[in-house]
Amino acid sequence: MEKKFVDKVNYLIAVISDFAAMHSLTNTQSYRYLNRYKGLDFIEKYYEVEHTLPFDDVLTDLTAYCRRHGGALT
Repeated sequence: MEKKFVDKVNYLIAVISDFAAMHSLTNTQSYRYLNRYKGLDFIEKYYEVEHTLPFDDVLTDLTAYCRRHGGALT
């Protein structure tokens, strides 16, 4: 597999896991929430920028983005 693809997948897994921990969710719940409220699309679209930021900032950005798309987590 292409290294960039593998890096992006690993990053996405880490984001889902840390988002789950931040909001007291399971990884499955986190994935479903991020998928439903466009958080996964956000990470895909802005990966080049987001992966250079501190993880706390990424999770804050992601929470705010999902909230703007109908999510209830704060």
